[in-house]
Amino acid sequence: MENRPGMGPLSAKSWVIGVFSREALRYAVYPVLALSAVWLFTSTLHYGWDRGQSVQFFLVGVILYLAALERVIPHRDDWHPSGRELCWYAAYFVFTMVGAVLAQAVVGVVVAAVSGAGLGLALWVQIPVALLASSLSGYLAHRLAHSHRWLWRVHGIHHVPAKVNVANNGVNHVLDVGFKQGAVQLSLGLLGFSADCLFAVALFTIVQGYFVHANVDVRLGVLNHVLASPEQHRLHHSTDVAEAGHFGVDLSIWDRAFGSFTWRPGLRPVGVGVQDPTTFPETGSVLASLLHPWRRSPRTA
Repeated sequence: MENRPGMGPLSAKSWVIGVFSREALRYAVYPVLALSAVWLFTSTLHYGWDRGQSVQFFLVGVILYLAALERVIPHRDDWHPSGRELCWYAAYFVFTMVGAVLAQAVVGVVVAAVSGAGLGLALWVQIPVALLASSLSGYLAHRLAHSHRWLWRVHGIHHVPAKVNVANNGVNHVLDVGFKQGAVQLSLGLLGFSADCLFAVALFTIVQGYFVHANVDVRLGVLNHVLASPEQHRLHHSTDVAEAGHFGVDLSIWDRAFGSFTWRPGLRPVGVGVQDPTTFPETGSVLASLLHPWRRSPRTA
């Protein structure tokens, strides 16, 4: 091998090692996440740890892990959040958490009122059934949020940023989170899955929800036809409606089934954001974004 200009034998060797290390890391990103979720699930059940605390611990760990990888193997350097943007994203993250809690409270009341005996299935059977049910519910709710005029005014706030990274995954309207989380939790609650099964689904949802939104150059290969990935989700945020499918954020099988699968190897969005930025407040205008769904739409000629 010839050395690159200005490289001695030692620096050339270091460069080659660095290239192979980064390539290996791109393939290892998801397996590390998945294995971490499996370890936490089995350890929590074995040692009797508090499930709620385990979920919170895992959420923080996933965010920090992906944020670090965004600096090591970024998809795009110009998608890194600025300090000012991080402040905005932190505010929206609080609203995201509030929306999730409110949805859980409402669903809890509904499920308690109509609760049945449960499925009575073994845990290893419940988990894949619950993953399919939650994924389908999330897909349908997400797709409706893009097609229903008022719901889009709520959900579109998430699409305003012209970059996609793990930090702005939490840029959501509180009602958008409540609607989508409520749809998923209601389907799971009415079907009567066990607490252990719901814990497994929660961990998988955290992995997928933040993984697909990460500004990380990863490789999933053929798994793209089963799992949602950052490659697909960037297309979902595309300003080109023709390529902006991929409403599934955990499994991609529903996009295949319902004709919204647009990904192919090497395909990248022409740009991300909303087609007409003037139809939404800027992300930094937090209060205006929260009030946006109730503002009167400007008349068009």
